[in-house]
Amino acid sequence: MIPVMEFRQFSEQQPAFRVLKPWWDVFTDYLSVVMLMIGVFGCTLQVMQDKIICLPQRVLPPPESTSEVEVKSLLHLQSNISAAPREMTGLKTDLDLQQYSFINQMCYEKALHWYAKYFPYLVLIHTLIFMVCSNFWFKFPGSSSKIEHFISMLGKCFDSPWTTRALSEVSGENPEEKDKKSITLRSNIAVSPGEGSLEKTQSLRSIPEKIVVDKPSASALDKKEGEQAKALFEKVKKFRLHVEEGDILYLMYVRQTVFKVFKFLLIIAYNSSLVNKVQNRVHCVVEIQDMTGYKNFECNHTMAHLFSKLSYCYLCLVAVYGLTSLYTSYWLFYRSLKEYSFEYVRQETGINDIPDVKNDFAFMLHMIDQYDPLYSKRFAVFLSEVSENKLKQLNLNHEWTAEKLRQRLQTNSNNKLELQLFMLPGLPDTVFELTELQSLKLEIINNVTILASISQLENLQELSLYQCSLKLHTTATSFLKDNLKVLRVKFDDNRELPNWMYGLRNLEELYLTGSLSPDASKNIVLESLRDMKCLKTLSLKSNLTKIPQSIVDVSSHLLRLYFHNDGTKLVMLNNLKKMTNLIELELVRCDLERIPHAIFSLTNLQELDLKENNLRSIEEIISFQHLRKLTCLKLWYNSIMYIPEHIKKLGSLERLYFCHNKIEVLPSHLFLCNKLRYLDLSNNDIRFIPPEIGVLQSLQYFSVVCNKIENLPDELFFCKKLKILKLGKNSLSILSPKVSYLALLTYLDLKCNHFEVLPQELGCCHALKRSGLIVEETLFETLPSDVRDQMKAE
Repeated sequence: MIPVMEFRQFSEQQPAFRVLKPWWDVFTDYLSVVMLMIGVFGCTLQVMQDKIICLPQRVLPPPESTSEVEVKSLLHLQSNISAAPREMTGLKTDLDLQQYSFINQMCYEKALHWYAKYFPYLVLIHTLIFMVCSNFWFKFPGSSSKIEHFISMLGKCFDSPWTTRALSEVSGENPEEKDKKSITLRSNIAVSPGEGSLEKTQSLRSIPEKIVVDKPSASALDKKEGEQAKALFEKVKKFRLHVEEGDILYLMYVRQTVFKVFKFLLIIAYNSSLVNKVQNRVHCVVEIQDMTGYKNFECNHTMAHLFSKLSYCYLCLVAVYGLTSLYTSYWLFYRSLKEYSFEYVRQETGINDIPDVKNDFAFMLHMIDQYDPLYSKRFAVFLSEVSENKLKQLNLNHEWTAEKLRQRLQTNSNNKLELQLFMLPGLPDTVFELTELQSLKLEIINNVTILASISQLENLQELSLYQCSLKLHTTATSFLKDNLKVLRVKFDDNRELPNWMYGLRNLEELYLTGSLSPDASKNIVLESLRDMKCLKTLSLKSNLTKIPQSIVDVSSHLLRLYFHNDGTKLVMLNNLKKMTNLIELELVRCDLERIPHAIFSLTNLQELDLKENNLRSIEEIISFQHLRKLTCLKLWYNSIMYIPEHIKKLGSLERLYFCHNKIEVLPSHLFLCNKLRYLDLSNNDIRFIPPEIGVLQSLQYFSVVCNKIENLPDELFFCKKLKILKLGKNSLSILSPKVSYLALLTYLDLKCNHFEVLPQELGCCHALKRSGLIVEETLFETLPSDVRDQMKAE
């Protein structure tokens, strides 16, 4: 006999898989077990009991057809009967036990209906098919891998300490509101018994989990729990992306359900028509009269009565099984199981960003809800970005303590104490404990949330946001409006510009870097600049085609304007005329072909930068004579061919940048700008330096690197205030001994020339050290040893 326990492997799954078995699957599993027991019981009876018992049947043929042999046998039997004692009532058949066994077997195989013979085996086979079909999607490779992965994650998400904490805290409730709700809860619980007890039970059931949950077990997750929760978020994200692409789980479950319905109909159909074939009395005709003397036998099927009852019982169980499968089919086809909404979870928990899911992911969640909706509710926490950000915030606060952040403080170019944070998952709350902080620089940080505790940073004046998404609390916005002086924002889309920046009434410097609409009239975001009454410096690194009107509106107090246009042509510059208070103006990479005439109206202008444009001629430079305060002119990185003589009228110039142009000849009138302290003529095609350069007695910096100069005028060395002299990458072969006149020289570049020897008079340049002398080592060795030692001595 085969024990029933041997068949458990067909129906049992891993204990964790029960969450994906709704009530109808559990019910049909129990029905399958009962049907299996019926089949096993019937098979056992077939093996252990006699299947059929037969007795010969005497049939009297008609007289006219009676043969001579039969008459003789009949007479013989009658004589035997008459000779028998009167007390004997039975008939003698002359058959022994072995013949009866043979007849029983022959009649069982030939006369008994096949359904009566094989009924237990049919029950057993059909039941095993039902069991395999019900659990096939748990075993099929394409679906079992997803199910196992999902069940593993589901258990971890359900048991994670972060789930409970998130449901109680991420809902966004204030502590005061929680206290009020807890008081209300206590008052509801404290009602009197009787009629009030029913209301108490109902109110408890309607309370969302976020209120019922007690205080978190700990104020913060430990490091291990935090890392586990972080890993779960990543797993859930990747699993969702993978599973939502297909619907194999749904299709497998639908197919096995449809197969069960089809099999149920088949079993009902043929069993209903054949169940009456299970009869107790069976007539058997076997051609063995030459062996036994009998042809007709009357048999008794010993198990017929029991098999008949079992078959009817089996049909009832199959009918219930089929009705359950039909209900499952209705549930599958008349409900949208490929979409799952977490609306009720969002309402109960207050986590409003939980996304709805689709396909196999949605189907598994629907199946879980049949087991216990609490599973999907707790699992939903790991689909929320709000919850994930809260977890990241806790981990950040653990990793970036105030002491660690204080070690990263540095002094920036503006001589302010700065903290720079790069590519973090968020902003640590511990930043707000650095009360000495003056400048905060955040780069490529998503989900930056500035809390009200920023008011502790009383010294904060500068804020830099480079590709950061920022959220501010109301109190934090008020603090920044009063305290922030400098704001730098780098963005990819103008929609990323924070709206709160236009309300910074005390802001003095604003630096914006990013892509705006080329049409300034469509840049609505810039229209709010007119409210910044204290703005002194404005820098725009974008792609505008004209100056927005909002910038003109703040021109009355604007002192510095920087336009870096990324190669987009800037036209309609007439608005510049209204910015009469400007002292610095930069028009970089604006595709200018001429110097804009509007600049000549800026009488307070002190510094002008026209870097990286398409200037070829600068004849308009004569109009710069009206700019009496202009001290710095940068015309570098253009295509200027020559310097007009009008340059001499710029008598106030102190710094002049002509590097990276195509200048071949230096006019002598250039050196009539006798206030020049800084002159950069590097990367041109200059072959000759006029001797008039000696007029520049204030010259401190002079560079002609990367030109074609072959000789230097001695008058150059009359500029005795020179500190930096760059002559590298030319065609010089001799350095005049008069270089000794440059007593203040600290930096001398002679590299990549044709010098064979250096003058020993370099020793008279006492401020020049070896680190400041840029020359080949072999050429340096041509100096006297005492001069070399002097230069090497720091």
